[in-house]
Amino acid sequence: MEVLGGVAAESSTPKVNLFEDFRGRLDIAGALGSEEIAMYLYEVDPGEALPYHYEYVEEWLLVVDGTVAARTPEGEHELHRGDLVRYAAGPTGAHQIANRSETAARVLLFSKAAVPAVSVYPDADTIGVWPDDDTEYYFKRGTAVPRDVG
Repeated sequence: MEVLGGVAAESSTPKVNLFEDFRGRLDIAGALGSEEIAMYLYEVDPGEALPYHYEYVEEWLLVVDGTVAARTPEGEHELHRGDLVRYAAGPTGAHQIANRSETAARVLLFSKAAVPAVSVYPDADTIGVWPDDDTEYYFKRGTAVPRDVG
């Protein structure tokens, strides 16, 4: 068996162990060869937060370990190990995950993998665009131009 960065493969069937050591973000779907699902495991240290954003595909969150605060347009909710939440596509599904505890937390975020893709970051007044799997652009909303100015 070969183990690489928290990803283990045995024979031709790859697998990922969500409890092995890693830091930051682990691209689980990519490690397993998925082209239809985007799935990332994040280790969120105390005091850290992922950016407040929404996408145009629904996104799911599973708290794998620890406790996190989930900010949505309706307010903030505390989520615990094993909690599973679905965020709708578009502005009503905006969310931010923050760790206000004193220990690291792990969350699994997953959605349909679709390119081109767009994410909106309301707090930063920024839009992220992924025209393909290898390219990403970020724009401030104030720099947008009308379509006829191209």
